[in-house]
Amino acid sequence: MSQIIRIGMDTSKYIFQLHGVDASEQVVLRKRLSRKAMLEFFAKLPPTVLVIEACGAAHHLARELGRLGHAVKLIAPQLVKPYVSRNKNDGR
Repeated sequence: MSQIIRIGMDTSKYIFQLHGVDASEQVVLRKRLSRKAMLEFFAKLPPTVLVIEACGAAHHLARELGRLGHAVKLIAPQLVKPYVSRNKNDGR
């Protein structure tokens, strides 16, 4: 598997959708995880950049993932629109 340099995370109450790319911006990771499985997944992953839409729970999540060594970037909700494909608002 290519080295993941950046992961975008779509958050919800119970399920997290991950989308990871390598240095050439090719998709190398698409994963749907529960909250518990997500923290276990990131504990095993080498430090990388995570991008999360800012919301109430995102700040807590950013602190938890930061403790695992990852660099977390929160982006404003109005700046997320360019990254949405097919007008879907969830990870399905």
